[in-house]
Amino acid sequence: MPTPGEQRLTTLETELRRANITYRELSSMADTGLAHDHVWLHRNGDDWVARLPKQSQMNLAPADNLAYEAACYERASLGGHVPRLHGLLPVSDALPRGGLLVDAIEGRLAQLPEDLPRIAETLASLHRLALPDQPAPLFAPSDPWQAMREEVSDQAQWLEKAELNAEVVARIRAELDALPTTLPDAERCLISFDTHPGNFLITEDGRAVLVDLEKCRYGLPGIDLAHTSLYTSTTWDVNSQAVLTLDDVVAFYQRWQAAMGKSPSAETLVACRRATWLWSLTWCAKWRAQHLHAKDAERRGEDWSAELTDAAVIAHVRDRVEHYLSPPIIEHVQNELQRLKNAL
Repeated sequence: MPTPGEQRLTTLETELRRANITYRELSSMADTGLAHDHVWLHRNGDDWVARLPKQSQMNLAPADNLAYEAACYERASLGGHVPRLHGLLPVSDALPRGGLLVDAIEGRLAQLPEDLPRIAETLASLHRLALPDQPAPLFAPSDPWQAMREEVSDQAQWLEKAELNAEVVARIRAELDALPTTLPDAERCLISFDTHPGNFLITEDGRAVLVDLEKCRYGLPGIDLAHTSLYTSTTWDVNSQAVLTLDDVVAFYQRWQAAMGKSPSAETLVACRRATWLWSLTWCAKWRAQHLHAKDAERRGEDWSAELTDAAVIAHVRDRVEHYLSPPIIEHVQNELQRLKNAL
């Protein structure tokens, strides 16, 4: 009986042959995330990676999700710090969610805080890109702050369904109520919306390459800055965990501001940071409520079933979710937000 990894390689071999894509060897990569399987294509030149979606974090149908992810890579790679897209494997019975073929990046995992300056440069290269005349298929709300508030509010419905203690729900609800309704400066740019440090590889030439792109949109850059440097991000990945000091965070923001040449106000940056933290907490509540569900046999949109991912990864996610939803950690982030507002 073939293992899931062996079966995945056999299926991919067939689909690559059908697409006339040549390679020397395929190697399954470790199952480290909740959204994709990855296979390394060893080629007689630059290697590629096949990204095979397990679900759609944008809650899209398989073909639409594949087109969305492709657009993420095509747009973001113009900044020079993202793998290039080389092709798509269409949605089929063999690959129910299709696949993407992108540059394989040789590099080490980011280490914090020492790699934060490199990451700040990479984010600036993304945020400086000109807005396209036609942003579709990427999400491009006319009011990105209102869209972020609505997305967090929608996820917050899971707070009462996740069997959390009343104190935690009350504290998160109070933070949600404290979000401003408008911001003084909310200029849009291309953002990743998923820039936790585990998504960066540091190459031999010192570049930070953002390798995981599937949720890009035209929104507020402060969301990416927050997602890189919040406690809920820097302690997520088991191989690059770090607790940043306030000085580390301020230096990271200042390095990004210098690379951009302009910056939103401190009020806007801190509001984006609070909203991103609340997005992470409400996602934790959603995952806590959903991960024991059976996987979707029809492979439609979003699917957080633990059946899709290695048990060790699920155990790690469960540990992080419980940690972030605990009163001491909520208080820790609240205190940091107040201190950052005074420091920026």
